This record gives sequence, C-alpha cells and structure tokens, in this order.
Amino acid sequence: MSRIPPPPGCNVELATRVLTAFLREEASKVGFQHAVLGLSGGIDSALVLELAVRAFGQDRVTAIAMPYRGSDPASLFLARQSAANAGAELIEVDISPMADAHLSAAGDLNDSEDAAVRLRKGNIMARTRMIVLYDYSARKRALVLGTSNKTELLLGYGTIFGDMASAINPIGDLYKSQVVALSRHLGVPQAIIDRPPTADLWQGQTDEQELGFSYDEVDSLLHLAIDRRYPEEKLIQAGFSPSFCQKVSALVQRNQYKRRPPLIAKLAHRTMNLDFRYARDWGC
Repeated sequence: MSRIPPPPGCNVELATRVLTAFLREEASKVGFQHAVLGLSGGIDSALVLELAVRAFGQDRVTAIAMPYRGSDPASLFLARQSAANAGAELIEVDISPMADAHLSAAGDLNDSEDAAVRLRKGNIMARTRMIVLYDYSARKRALVLGTSNKTELLLGYGTIFGDMASAINPIGDLYKSQVVALSRHLGVPQAIIDRPPTADLWQGQTDEQELGFSYDEVDSLLHLAIDRRYPEEKLIQAGFSPSFCQKVSALVQRNQYKRRPPLIAKLAHRTMNLDFRYARDWGC
C-alpha cells in the first residue's frame, strides 16, 4: 500500500461524557445499579472498566479475570494492575476445569496446531468465560458490560455468544485506534496500552498477526468505507491496495450474522425484531 490516511481521531472529552452517561442511563432503564465485566489484561476491557467506575462508582463495578491454564501469565498480571488502577473489585476465576471438561467431552480437540481446532478451542474458552459472567450477573444482579470495539465487530473478530455477548457495550462504536486514544486520556496503565493486542488464545498469539494487517491500517480503511461511505475506487485513490480493500470488505460482509439478533421467520403480523420493536422503556 502507498501512503494512506491516518486512522480516525477521537474527541476524548466528549466521548467520556457520552459513554459514562450511556452506561448510567441504559442500566437504570432496566433496573440495574451494578455492573460486571471480564477483565482480560487487554486495552479494551481496561477502558470499559475505567468508564464503568466513572459511571457507577468503584463499589458498584466488579471485574472478573478468567485465565485458562495455558494463558499468558502477563494477562492476569495486567488485569490486576488494571483493577487496582480503577479501584474496582477483581475476582479471579480459573476456567481450566470448566473448559477442559468440554474439551475432553468433544473428543477430537487435542493439542493439534490445526487452525480449525485452535478456533474451536478458543470459542469454547470465550463461551466458558461468558457463562461465568452471566452467572455472576444472575447472582449479584449486575449488568454484563461488553468489551468488543468497532473494528472487531465489523471484522467479526470475536466469538458470537462468547466475548461478543453483553447487555450493553460502551465501546462498540469506537475503532481500536480510538480506544487507544481514550485509554490514554482516562489513565489506563501504560503497560496495557503498549501491549500488542491479543485474544490470548494460544502462546504468542496476537490479533494483528492473525488478521494479517495492523489496526491503524484497517481502522483508516473502515472509517472511510463505513462512516464516510467511500466506494472501492475512492479507497484505492486514497492509497489502499485493491486486495486489501477486497479482503476487508469480505470480512465485513461475511460476519454480518454476528452483528444482528437471530433471524426469525415471519409468519404473523407482529414478528420479533421486524414489526414488534418497541423500545424497552416504551411503558414508561
């Protein structure tokens, strides 16, 4: 690729006000005063934690770190640092027994380096973590907060009903580069900001290595293609290669199913999510 535009900027003061108000207002509409989120040691969950403590208060936010026996120890170390920085409660749950039970029952998920096997194992771990979060939500009446950013949601880089599941998500309209900017503004520990993004699914795994491009590159493309509606020919004129444009476009299209509620076949006059779409506070 030739010289390309920079990734989108972020009005950090405005974003902070909007996102903390969003958390307070949306939680109160459904009767929740407490929040819970998974804390991975990465920048996305660290940012959501900082926003949550500003919205609800330190004593009403619980972070849960959920390492697997093969997880990088640095992830738990940084999760502890993030919780201490935000002043929030941190619970540590080892998901190894739960995940291993399913892995064993599946029978064909050995230690193979096969990409399909690694994907299945990663999905099992992501969904196991969500079981832990939603169980805590039920026990303590705490709303589950999402930590998937806009880049990940557009590219489908996440596990449906796993790390992509939540009740409300304050950072789903922030590109990864904007997450970094807002994290700096809110004082997320520098070690977390500097760490290469990773889902920590296997030893040495990084997001950008797996995706095949950097977040800054794809954020710049997605911002122009999605937010500013540039057609492919205009993206190429901006400096992006045709192959990169086509690869990213294919990812966005292929993963649309992850970004929408389950489709319901229409038989009646009022069908969920099609015709019957009252806001949840319609009775207020």
